[in-house]
Amino acid sequence: MNSLAINSTLNNRLHAFAKAGTLLANYLESKNEVATNSTLNWNERIAEELQKAEQSNSWFTEDNLHYCIQQWSLLLTEDALGNWLSAYNIEGDKPKNVAVIAAGNVPLVGLHDILCVLLTGNNVLIKASSNDTVLVKLVMDMATSHDPELENSIEYVEGKLEGFDAVIATGSNNTARYFEYYFGKKPNIIRKNRNSVAVLTGNETPEELEALSEDVFRYFGLGCRSVSHLKVPKDYNFDAFFNGMYKQRELINFVKYANNYDYNKAVYLMSRFSLLDNEFLIIKEETSSYSSPIASLGYSFYDHLDDVVVELKSNAEKLQCVVAAAPASENLLKAFQGLPAPDVCGFGTTQFPALSDYADGVDTVEFLLTLS
Repeated sequence: MNSLAINSTLNNRLHAFAKAGTLLANYLESKNEVATNSTLNWNERIAEELQKAEQSNSWFTEDNLHYCIQQWSLLLTEDALGNWLSAYNIEGDKPKNVAVIAAGNVPLVGLHDILCVLLTGNNVLIKASSNDTVLVKLVMDMATSHDPELENSIEYVEGKLEGFDAVIATGSNNTARYFEYYFGKKPNIIRKNRNSVAVLTGNETPEELEALSEDVFRYFGLGCRSVSHLKVPKDYNFDAFFNGMYKQRELINFVKYANNYDYNKAVYLMSRFSLLDNEFLIIKEETSSYSSPIASLGYSFYDHLDDVVVELKSNAEKLQCVVAAAPASENLLKAFQGLPAPDVCGFGTTQFPALSDYADGVDTVEFLLTLS
């Protein structure tokens, strides 16, 4: 890969994170092959840190952790990083101190913001969620092992944030109000709750609906890119949908998921809601919100696809992804043109965003470049 048109320090940082990606890939390969001496120490360290992450947050299961680091191993390559950043004019000669307040709903959810800060030549103050304290430091340690100078640009903050020039914060609608109050006078990106929706027509193939199960259940549906609501035609037969979801039936054997399933089902039944249930997923009609509790989905009916397009466009600020196939996807792409979000995704792809797929559609790199 040719070096980017930026100074050597920033190229060193790019190569450092590409090295981290290689170490993650080596670890995943070692699950099936005997590790070489050169990778054994890092493989042991990664295995230990993944175990710590699972112990500190039981939603971070081994399967989800391996899925997460596999996706990042594909993103943290010199080609992927270089192609992403080649669209920008990055000089990196006037570093700013940028605080990143990360969420902890899915593993490494704050890593993209941290990458943006460091690869634009700035210093990062990392305030990690208590639910995800292990993994970001692991990736940073892998990168700084290749570029020790990078460590001077990374600070972990446990108490009050001080000495920052800008803030990138992700949280709920409630915490966003707190963030806006305390950080509103500084340049900022403050993210609120968003949800993802799937638009179904009844013409989906069994393979597409099985792929949709990944969008629904990956990370137990805790991510903003997790599908939490279905838009379906009035004559929709849910049997095909449930057949597609059946691939994920083993989730009910996970105690925390099963507890949420039992609790939410009991609440719905006591409230006399009309439910559809396959013994590990509850769906119910919901017309006032796109969000749903763990182990459940909301759905709402439509008469015409054009009505769905109009509705989703008017609620774009509430949405992160919309899953759909043609022709709905084509109509949605036209409707969302010029809007920062949501992304229109194919079935089974919501949990693998590209480096250029910014949360809420706000270009984090462009924001950081305006600080200099």
